[in-house]
Amino acid sequence: MQMQADYLDAHERHLSDAERLFAAQRWANADHLYGLAAECGLKRLMRAFGMPFDSKMDRPQEKNDRVHANGIWERFESYRSGHQNGTAYALPEESPFANWHINERYAHQSHFELSRVEHHQKGALMVAGLITKAKHEGLLP
Repeated sequence: MQMQADYLDAHERHLSDAERLFAAQRWANADHLYGLAAECGLKRLMRAFGMPFDSKMDRPQEKNDRVHANGIWERFESYRSGHQNGTAYALPEESPFANWHINERYAHQSHFELSRVEHHQKGALMVAGLITKAKHEGLLP
């Protein structure tokens, strides 16, 4: 049996683990998980804002929506701005993940500096704030 995508659960566990790794000064893995947490959180919000989802393939229907943290910020904006409840969920125009790439999971850990990871942490926490808001307002379960 194939596991089903659960963007909300993935967002929460990636963020929780990233924070633990950050506290342990494990910058490389914390950085990677901050990006994944932001990606998953934004994809969950995008679904709430009407992103078409292919249930059979268990992924976003549009290829442009199958991007990682460094591309999801812009995609989120396209759904948020077109939804009646979206005005209350704005993010800064410039993505903190513009310099984050999924293939950095292969990079040597010495390449991850605290300032870089803090920048990505801030971005992931912004997304977490939107998730909390969406839960309180009934947009998400």
